[in-house]
Amino acid sequence: MEKENQNSLPSGGVGVGALVSIIMGSTSDLPVMEKAMKFLDEMEVPFEVNALSAHRTPEAVEQFAKGAAARGIKVIIAGAGMAAALPGVIAASTTLPVIGVPIKGSVLDGVDALYSILQMPPGIPVATVAINGAMNAAILACQMMSLYDEALAQKMATYKAGLGQKIEKANADLSKLEYKFKV
Repeated sequence: MEKENQNSLPSGGVGVGALVSIIMGSTSDLPVMEKAMKFLDEMEVPFEVNALSAHRTPEAVEQFAKGAAARGIKVIIAGAGMAAALPGVIAASTTLPVIGVPIKGSVLDGVDALYSILQMPPGIPVATVAINGAMNAAILACQMMSLYDEALAQKMATYKAGLGQKIEKANADLSKLEYKFKV
């Protein structure tokens, strides 16, 4: 029966064994959402990717959200621009954590999407990252899963330590800059 649910989802992006599901309203969101994919890939976290629309394919979105936990998904990252209904519609149909990524794409530079994702009614929370912040969404998803996955927790600790090392290197490089009035 579970195989039937997997096969009845739209398009072929559903991965067997995926822990994170990345959903976007259309493939025009791919340049932003690829940052999440790259991070998850670096952390060796299995993920799936699908395009679903809260307005154009509402039944498929509901079916996806209701079946995600049974398929082993632990966290859903949903990117959306403009009206940005997708993360909230998914959150309304699942108990899994949903992380919304507001995507810049309208004349309002993504602020409309940000407000739409942030303003969820009580009982339907969506964690929200910055506009076009797909990488932070992937980091947050990994941090959530690190609560019960020691190997992933160690990878995240190494990643976070590396952030500090990048700043130390940047300061060392900046100290070598020579200007007449630089002290």
